[in-house]
Amino acid sequence: MRHLILFMKNTLKYSLFIAVLSFMFWRCDTKKSSEKTADNQQNTLKKKPDFNADSAYAFVAAQVAFGPRVPNSTAHVRCGDYLVAMLKKWGCTVVEQRFVATTYNGKKLNARNIVGSINPQATKRILLASHWDSRPVAEQDPIDKKTPIAGANDGASGVGVLLELMRVLAQAKPQPTVGVDVIFFDVEDGGDSELAKDKYSGFCLGSQYWAANKHTPNYVAYYGVLLDMVGAKGATFPREGFSVQYAGEITRNIWNIASQLGYNQYFIDQDGGAITDDHLPVNELAKIPMIDIIHQQINNPKKTFFEDWHTHEDDLRNIDRPTLKAVGQVLLQTLYQEE
Repeated sequence: MRHLILFMKNTLKYSLFIAVLSFMFWRCDTKKSSEKTADNQQNTLKKKPDFNADSAYAFVAAQVAFGPRVPNSTAHVRCGDYLVAMLKKWGCTVVEQRFVATTYNGKKLNARNIVGSINPQATKRILLASHWDSRPVAEQDPIDKKTPIAGANDGASGVGVLLELMRVLAQAKPQPTVGVDVIFFDVEDGGDSELAKDKYSGFCLGSQYWAANKHTPNYVAYYGVLLDMVGAKGATFPREGFSVQYAGEITRNIWNIASQLGYNQYFIDQDGGAITDDHLPVNELAKIPMIDIIHQQINNPKKTFFEDWHTHEDDLRNIDRPTLKAVGQVLLQTLYQEE
């Protein structure tokens, strides 16, 4: 009898152990299933204004018309004044952050970051950025490697998209509930990956300056989005490496929105390389999670970026309205999804 009772007790313990173990596995499977469902679930898209690709193209053309926007040049000054005037025209609060930048080879450049804000009283803010200077040399050009480029795609395209976005937001009813800050970073494109010895290879001087000297004391943003080379025909935007590292959830969210809008041929479901760009100082120095929407060629070991990168062929022939539309519409939708 004593052995029978002991057997029954052991059997009960064993059955209880199996039940608990089964419940744990069930919870684990349920959790994984729920997480998978959440990852695949798409948010309901809110009503947002239309992004005008023709207008964005006109803003790109206006910048290119000034000539290469190289610091210390007349074209650079005139284009900077134009950007400030356009932001003020739409009622943005504008801050000009003037500074002297020292290049990797010791040159002194008169530079300015330009900041435009909508809904400045909002505490939750989204930061959008692009660089507005153009490359002072065309080292990738097959013939003339030493003169400045027009920079229609590399620089002007991102600025053109953001100008159109701010124009739309200024006139939209209702506006998104979040505050929006646009920063046109200066002196991004004067580095040299072989000769410069600093962490950023001589690039990103404007964003480094802003990250250390924000235009508003104690400025914070929920997250940021950088645009770089977003105007070429058939552009592909894989998920850039540092974006995934520093702001993976934000990256996935924006790529999901792009897919819902039907733009997954641009915002492709693939990881790309990690690129030294203006979002890096914002992530590392300013501690604001920022992603980079940047054109990278996939499965092309000879060319990372678009075909005419850093050549004199980077002119208006590179600018494609449907690409501008895709990027601009995704950004607008992203802003309106925020609460």
